[in-house]
Amino acid sequence: MSENENEDYEVKKKPELDDETEDLLKKRKVIKSRRPKFSRQEWFRYKKLDRDTWRNPKGLHSKMRQNLKYRPNVASIGYRSPKKVRGLHPSGFEEVLVHNTSDLEGLDPDTQAVRIAHGVGMKKRIDIENKADEMDLRVLNRT
Repeated sequence: MSENENEDYEVKKKPELDDETEDLLKKRKVIKSRRPKFSRQEWFRYKKLDRDTWRNPKGLHSKMRQNLKYRPNVASIGYRSPKKVRGLHPSGFEEVLVHNTSDLEGLDPDTQAVRIAHGVGMKKRIDIENKADEMDLRVLNRT
């Protein structure tokens, strides 16, 4: 890369995290990489069943519900991530959904990041992004 390309790049804002939270985020990443992709019971049998959707196996004689070894893994509490970092963005920010500029009031730029709602139009989106820049807030889904 040349020097001109590096000048255009702006480093994204990072959250202020304590050491424990940083460690837990790393552990969550490892746990997530080891976690299997949970598939719906008998997804291979019917075209209309989607492999990626999860439904708990029900049925009196269900081999998957009985956790037999030759059946796919069933989602259980042991696969969960640490409670303190559950629901955080991978960067470590707490995500806050914003619909207009007044929703930005009272947000903490050190721990919270903004995600602009899907239904917001371009004009209001630009206003939100400009105000977030003034307040030094990170916008997760910029245009």
